[in-house]
Amino acid sequence: MTIQPPSHLPFVTSLPEQVSFDRHELSQILTLYGRMVALGEWRDYGISTLHDFAVFSVFRRTAEHPIYRIEKHPKLRGKQGMYSVVGMDGHILRRGADLPTVLRVLERKLIRPVD
Repeated sequence: MTIQPPSHLPFVTSLPEQVSFDRHELSQILTLYGRMVALGEWRDYGISTLHDFAVFSVFRRTAEHPIYRIEKHPKLRGKQGMYSVVGMDGHILRRGADLPTVLRVLERKLIRPVD
């Protein structure tokens, strides 16, 4: 699906679609986010929607760099999978085609030993 250009730009035939998380994807991410907030691990988040990809950034504190980025790259759907979790240092922690599977790399923090 392409977005029609505004009428004041007659020379542009179509504008690229902006990539975003759909309602189901966002629900899965926010469920994990809520559990991590309840544990006191995460404090804030930000969502960026760009032309090529969308990013859900997780912060430990508001004024920091994100500790994790959950990214959606639709162009990689047929190759490495369109979802990825990127750490603070820029390394890809997990990549795949199934969002719940990719998010499991972050869920391991929810498992804590019982004292």
